[in-house]
Amino acid sequence: MRKRVNDYFRTNNISKHANKSMVIKTIAMLTLFFAPLVMINIGLVGSPWLLFMLYITSGIGMAGIGMGIMHDAIHGSYSKHQKVNKYLGYTMNLIGANATVWKIQHNVLHHTYTNIEGADDDINAPFFLRFSPHAPKNRLHRFQHLYVWFFYGLSTISWVTAKDFIRLVRYRKMGFLDKKNEFRNQIIKIVGWKLLYYSYALIIPLLMVPMAPWIIILSFLSMHFVTGLLISIIFQVAHIMPGTEFPLPDADGVVEGDWSTHQLATTTNFSPKSRFFSWLIGGLNYQIEHHLLPNICHIHYKNLSSIVADTAREFGMPYQTKRTFAAAIMGHIGILRRLGKVRPIPIQ
Repeated sequence: MRKRVNDYFRTNNISKHANKSMVIKTIAMLTLFFAPLVMINIGLVGSPWLLFMLYITSGIGMAGIGMGIMHDAIHGSYSKHQKVNKYLGYTMNLIGANATVWKIQHNVLHHTYTNIEGADDDINAPFFLRFSPHAPKNRLHRFQHLYVWFFYGLSTISWVTAKDFIRLVRYRKMGFLDKKNEFRNQIIKIVGWKLLYYSYALIIPLLMVPMAPWIIILSFLSMHFVTGLLISIIFQVAHIMPGTEFPLPDADGVVEGDWSTHQLATTTNFSPKSRFFSWLIGGLNYQIEHHLLPNICHIHYKNLSSIVADTAREFGMPYQTKRTFAAAIMGHIGILRRLGKVRPIPIQ
């Protein structure tokens, strides 16, 4: 597969990194996020409804930055120049989260141990949610397919408040951030970036917008609810699906099979024919291609998908995909219901 992918880039004489379309997207998403906030911060808001709509628009831009800019940059696939990736990765910090924490959670844990209970942080959930057949069960889980959407909406507000600090402490205990003063320095950086974010996203609006503080705070929370819901759904329907597996390590801590096979067994694509949808969500509908080729910018995934799919089928390996995004959501709802039942579902 890698040989065929490399041949594709060599034959077409194109880079594996960002192209003009990616640069346009970067400018568009940054503008979509910052322009409404600028209007709010300088007081160009005449009504609560306009304030609400501006914050919601900024939330869509925030999701676009998360899925379409920082994701590639932190993977090192946006540019061949690592300084470009580093600085574009800071867009994660600009939207209130932290690039260092994300890199450990996503690049290291999620991409290495996909769908493995206790190791993949994307399926490590609070007690009221159950994303793996190996996670503890309780009576609340039978209703999780109904209330999970509310908590998806709270995911980014949790992220920009407490989650980064909680994860940083846990990752230090796991052996990360072990250089001298690294943990302390990261704490200082996280606090600094969050103060910057909250300054232009909430504090200045509270001072500049002539409206009741509760209206401004509610609009700010609505922005995050939209962002959290969009990002959570896109990422979760790629792995928590009826056809994906949830492997466990053996007594020696070893997971059976090789890494590439593991990625194919634990990942699902969706809505592969929609070019605009794929552009909008950072190519995350091609999760199989992303997990197998994280060093390649997502702008190329659609063209690479036929190579990956044909190679997988040639060697008798799974290549799971849902025809539409709606079908993916329905599949996600289905497995959430199954995971909520009293009896555990079988490992597929």
